[in-house]
Amino acid sequence: MIRALTVIPVLIFLCFSAFAQGYKTELETPEKVSLVVKNLDGRVSVIASEEQQKKVTIDAKSTGAAVAAEDVKVETKGSDIHIDVRARGEKDRIDIVVTIPTRSKVQVEGQAGAVDVVGSVESAVVKTDTGTIHADVPLDAVKFNFVWEASKPRYMSDVELPDIKEKAGGVYKLSGRLGEKDVKKEDGLVALDFRTQRGVVLLNIDPERAPADLRERPLTEAARAIVRSGDSELVEAIRKVSPKMFGDYAKTLPPIEKEPSLVSRTPPGRIVSAVAPQLMRFNASVTDRNGRAIGGMRESDFTVWENGVERRVTNVAPANEPFNLVLLLDVSGSVEERMDFIRKAARDFLRTTSPQDRISIISFRDDIQVISDFSTDRAMLSRKLDEIDAGGGTALYDALGYVLSEPLRRLRGERTAIVVMSDGDDNKSFLPFPAILEALLESGALVYPLYVPSGLIPETSVPKPEITIDPLRTRYLTLTTRAEDEGRKLAAASGGIYYPIRRLEDLQKAYDDVVAQLRSAYTITYASNSASTSPRVRVRTNRDGASVRLSPVVELNTP
Repeated sequence: MIRALTVIPVLIFLCFSAFAQGYKTELETPEKVSLVVKNLDGRVSVIASEEQQKKVTIDAKSTGAAVAAEDVKVETKGSDIHIDVRARGEKDRIDIVVTIPTRSKVQVEGQAGAVDVVGSVESAVVKTDTGTIHADVPLDAVKFNFVWEASKPRYMSDVELPDIKEKAGGVYKLSGRLGEKDVKKEDGLVALDFRTQRGVVLLNIDPERAPADLRERPLTEAARAIVRSGDSELVEAIRKVSPKMFGDYAKTLPPIEKEPSLVSRTPPGRIVSAVAPQLMRFNASVTDRNGRAIGGMRESDFTVWENGVERRVTNVAPANEPFNLVLLLDVSGSVEERMDFIRKAARDFLRTTSPQDRISIISFRDDIQVISDFSTDRAMLSRKLDEIDAGGGTALYDALGYVLSEPLRRLRGERTAIVVMSDGDDNKSFLPFPAILEALLESGALVYPLYVPSGLIPETSVPKPEITIDPLRTRYLTLTTRAEDEGRKLAAASGGIYYPIRRLEDLQKAYDDVVAQLRSAYTITYASNSASTSPRVRVRTNRDGASVRLSPVVELNTP
């Protein structure tokens, strides 16, 4: 329970200035405060800022009914501030952001809403029912005590924490100290006391980087393959979500002599690469107004500007070589009853591709199943589709991570693409979406997500994305609302195209278009005069209504 103020509170109805559906105000305060916030229906964010000297800012908003002065009751006495937010139900809930001076004391009581505590506080006491508790604090000296009263713990930390202890009555406790052990509160110690019924606790982890399933569980084959690959970013993401299982498995592996990588690391946003002195190159795909690929283009069809100066195009080479294609099939429980449809759709894709294209088929549910390695034998690939096992959770991000870390890594920069057939609804991966997106940016592989609405979740019943009371928890309950946005991001990051499949006939059209896209990419070389390794490049084509999408040329790693 959050303790009541021991002083006699003076009730102040503040004069707020209205904006949108919320109110904002500032209070003059001592250098440090003791803040208590109670918000049973909404979210609470408390930010300890070094720029916030001798004042407290209160910012209350709602996506529903407007917030009136009487909805946010503030009691203050000296350095003690008590904020009580009126409960108005989920539809009209009030979310509140409070900015305070550093080294202040914080107490928050909520129910289902997420609670954020950010910055150098002296102490933070937080209680929720199902709401996520997220702390982002300095870790130089931290004393922590996390308690789950009605469920097994779900948590994630940027640093390794001790083992969970189970107490009587099904209560779980995680406590200890981080950093310097003898530091006291007056010298910079941060004390965290979090108590929740069934919520998630995140310690210095961006909630957007938390994966769908935070329970400690054995590593899947996909996760183990990613660990073996040595890709530092993906390996670290798995370590954070399952530190014990990761540590046990890592001990069985020989030391990595040299960190393998898919391609030479390219800074984010870098498109061009050097071919020779004063020559740069990049890849480009050109589509018409309907998104269809345009083929047969030459040097005279393109104009290139480098850092705002027009440059001479020296060569345009069509990418007509055979592709290495990975067909990644979602066969999780959400599609188990549609296996005949999935097999037929996969065979239709095999017939659409060029006979010279090498295709690998990998299915995934809560783990991957390699149906076939790369092959041009269409009859064998078709037979192998009958070996798929269906059912279970959906680990889409882990499957993508496996493809990037294992089969595509062995191709050492050859022309590669991944065609994903799924409903896009991940609920079992160790990897979070941002980690797989970053790995994809560096891989050089094109991704074509073909997202088919699950038969168990009719398209018309999927709600529109909205700002929810607890974004992290909502991901466990309504993951389908994120699928389309993430599918578009996967395609955009790789230079591929996202295809939302609304009708069965859309599927064959998507196959035809994917093959056309793969056959109509161009490698453009131009005369450069830039000393920078990552100049700004802009491209225009003389085809009416055409648009150009740029992507890096994959560079081979040196052995």
